[in-house]
Amino acid sequence: MAKFLYVYRRGRDLANTMSPEAMEQHLQRWRDWLGEGLKQGWLLDGGDALKQEGRVVRAAKVVTDGPFVESKEVVGGYSLIEAPTIESAAELAHGCPVLRSGGSVEIRPLAGFSSSK
Repeated sequence: MAKFLYVYRRGRDLANTMSPEAMEQHLQRWRDWLGEGLKQGWLLDGGDALKQEGRVVRAAKVVTDGPFVESKEVVGGYSLIEAPTIESAAELAHGCPVLRSGGSVEIRPLAGFSSSK
């Protein structure tokens, strides 16, 4: 089995546009989907959501606000999964709640350089 990183992208800040009730429903969909992935065994680490604030560090010791100031897409979070192929990892992503709000799931295979198994 290979390991993959899901990178959740969305086009807007949902927290500032949803009512508290709609946000709770949205978060419940995430809890349900991640819980099902853990139960089925393909979700290795549910990861976390990311805050908007960030910094970008470059080789010239320049630190800028970021991470992607000019981008229309926001990286909203990540998870670590396990699947036989990238195609099967993509199939598992079809149930992701970010898709219901117009976002996307980027799927990246891990290279396996980490010492943790």
